Amino acid sequence: MVVLTVRDGRDDLGTTVTSFMSVSLDPPAVLASVAESSYLAEVLRRQDRWAATVLSAGQRALAGRFAAEGRPSARILLASEPHHRGEHSGALIPETGVSALECETRQAVAAGDHVLFVAGVLAADYTARDAKPLIRVNRRYLS
Repeated sequence: MVVLTVRDGRDDLGTTVTSFMSVSLDPPAVLASVAESSYLAEVLRRQDRWAATVLSAGQRALAGRFAAEGRPSARILLASEPHHRGEHSGALIPETGVSALECETRQAVAAGDHVLFVAGVLAADYTARDAKPLIRVNRRYLS
């Protein structure tokens, strides 16, 4: 599971995305799928820099908070979690995930009821080599 965060003016937004993947090693690029009807998709069309944090197996509650309907600002969701602002994106980044990437959108592609944001990787904020990722398949978390 990946938490995607973006700073929009004075507000911080975020959501849990289940479709996130690498699309190129050279240059490094990733793809995030976001519901077309979401406010986040609208913001990502305006703000081209954002962060993606691959959550660790112990972060189910955080994934749930970022997936909830009517969720508050990412600042509130991360208030009890160690986090910082990304140097390149200004987005809030949780510090206890498997890894965090700061990204810049290169292309937005409509795909059914989602938008695929293809982005260049500006920086790998951190990588915790010993952490296991949080994986969800068929609406269930894998242990």
